[in-house]
Amino acid sequence: MKVRCTALSSDEGPHFELLTSAGFEVLPGNRELDYWDQNQLISELTDCVAVVAGVEPYTAEVLKALPALRVIARTGVGYDTIDLDYCDEAGIVVSTTPGVNHHAVAEHTIALLMAVARGFPDRDQLVRKGTWVRFNTPRVMGSTLGLIGLGRIGKAVATRAIGLGMNVIAYDPYPDQEFLAQHKIQSVPLEELWPKSDYVSLHLPSGPATDHLINRETLSQMKPGAVLINTARGSLVNENDLCEAIRSGQLRGAGLDVFETEPLPLDSPLLKLDRVLLSGHLAGLDEQSQDDMLTMCAQTIISLHRGEWPAFCIQNLKECNDWSWEK
Repeated sequence: MKVRCTALSSDEGPHFELLTSAGFEVLPGNRELDYWDQNQLISELTDCVAVVAGVEPYTAEVLKALPALRVIARTGVGYDTIDLDYCDEAGIVVSTTPGVNHHAVAEHTIALLMAVARGFPDRDQLVRKGTWVRFNTPRVMGSTLGLIGLGRIGKAVATRAIGLGMNVIAYDPYPDQEFLAQHKIQSVPLEELWPKSDYVSLHLPSGPATDHLINRETLSQMKPGAVLINTARGSLVNENDLCEAIRSGQLRGAGLDVFETEPLPLDSPLLKLDRVLLSGHLAGLDEQSQDDMLTMCAQTIISLHRGEWPAFCIQNLKECNDWSWEK
């Protein structure tokens, strides 16, 4: 029984020993291949019963070509690049690793926020060019952070921002009132959050209701000179509208870890903007979270093979009560 590891940084770790001890053959990823190319992804997963997956797309076309596949164990909490309807139809389990990387994402969010707030990447690039230019930036302490989404990650960002002396407001469709009261966070509707926030940080899942939440209209409602941070999903932001808002000065800058198309195309207009700090969909990665995600992926695959059903991790087959590894 072959298990392929396509997720970044998954070619070694605790999952190898766990899966091998349970009778699986664990295969590292081929990093010379492009897993966003469906033919190359299919070639890697032929005869595999499970995959420790990253954010590469599992379309119906890919999945139809992989009749042996039983489990897509996704590192992280997102699964918008996986065709859940087809997985339901084919009986392929899609799992994620909830609750293990929120601290890593929160730290990355704050890192992006502080860097853009203090004028990076411009300051770094100017020094590298031998040009010493002094320019002032607003102080972060005392400014307002508007969080859109107050789940595990949003809460972890909130407590860190409060520690920096920021005022935190938040929008969430189902806010945790006890958390809001404990940390003195004001819950506000979106139309109130936009103009009040010096920094807006996104922590919502991808879906029809959130697609292009950040667009020309919502950007125009933001406080002039605000900064956008996105460590959630690229589909939340209309990148062309964001670029326009930064060029016009409506926004001071942005820190982005996720993009509409990944990997980010080299002709993206984002790459031509000085006041944008970029990273490659890795906010959830630190040493501890990586080990925890890989361990949870392995444990999920092993549990399913044993006939167990780790519902906490499984994101599809909600109406299924007779799933079997043997189909």
